[in-house]
Amino acid sequence: MFQSGFAHPNELLSSLPTDQLALLMPYMTPESISRGTVLIEAGDEVDFVYFPHSGMVSLLDVLADGRAIETETVGREGALGVMAGLGSPISLVRVVVQMRIETGKIPARRFRQLAGNSEAIQALCIHQNDVLLSKARVTAACNAVHEVEARFCRWILQTVDHARGDVAELTHEFLAEMLGVRRTSVTEVAGKVQRSGAIVYSRGTIKIRDRQALEAMSCDCYTRQKEHGLILARSYIARQTARVATGARP
Repeated sequence: MFQSGFAHPNELLSSLPTDQLALLMPYMTPESISRGTVLIEAGDEVDFVYFPHSGMVSLLDVLADGRAIETETVGREGALGVMAGLGSPISLVRVVVQMRIETGKIPARRFRQLAGNSEAIQALCIHQNDVLLSKARVTAACNAVHEVEARFCRWILQTVDHARGDVAELTHEFLAEMLGVRRTSVTEVAGKVQRSGAIVYSRGTIKIRDRQALEAMSCDCYTRQKEHGLILARSYIARQTARVATGARP
């Protein structure tokens, strides 16, 4: 099995009925992709659909002046480019690896062909789109009403969640771009959060010392995103389970 080469399974792939997963596997290839790699550029056609098994990828909205701000992140709980399976081959966002990923990828045209004959794979595509829309809504609201400090803490928490530990490699320049603020603002906020004892920040490495304190300093968007994800996941899994139980068309 393709997935046996990874320490962790991709949760979306694991959600598929076995026979539907078997349709994808012959066309799936593993790849390790380094931090900073642009997987998909805004406006380009999606060539591959990616199912990360580790690491983190950012989806960036690119403004007319070339600036970009993060709208959501994806790790092994999700996938990238799946809307190509429903006939939407053009990406409206830039997709950048922010934490080295181990991923499986399948050619988008092949994925679209397989999705066209599988209600289960179509449901996976729709679910992932719902998840990304939910994340984008929360992020938009967060950027509009919450202070930089709270957003900074939220970003650290969701990043280390993807890393499955308490350490993340994050430079001031990178954080400034993700949060849509000046580097000096990030430097000021990072110093304040470090003085609180919640984190240790040195040479681009952030280590959480007191997660409870960091969560208290974060806005509630961190927990809202997780709660929304759970609600959508439960609904999606229930539909896939019912489809199998009733013997519906794959």
